[in-house]
Amino acid sequence: MSAVLITLIVIVAIVAIAYYLVKKFSVLLINAVLGLLLLFILNFFHMMNWIAKPDLGYGLAVILICGIGGVPGVGILVLLSILGITV
Repeated sequence: MSAVLITLIVIVAIVAIAYYLVKKFSVLLINAVLGLLLLFILNFFHMMNWIAKPDLGYGLAVILICGIGGVPGVGILVLLSILGITV
């Protein structure tokens, strides 16, 4: 009887942890997609040229920062570009 109870507790714990990880992963995935979309929009409409700065481009470092950092990553890249620091 106690083995069945312990098994049920372990299964519930595993399901709870899996649910938490999937929930967090989906938020990170949405943030990454929005970051890459925002980078595309910035470059497509040449929005950095509106403030007399060159476009961010699509280099490996820029894509990784936008993919990992998401929307805040794009914000950091824009601020760095405004300050004259290119990545």
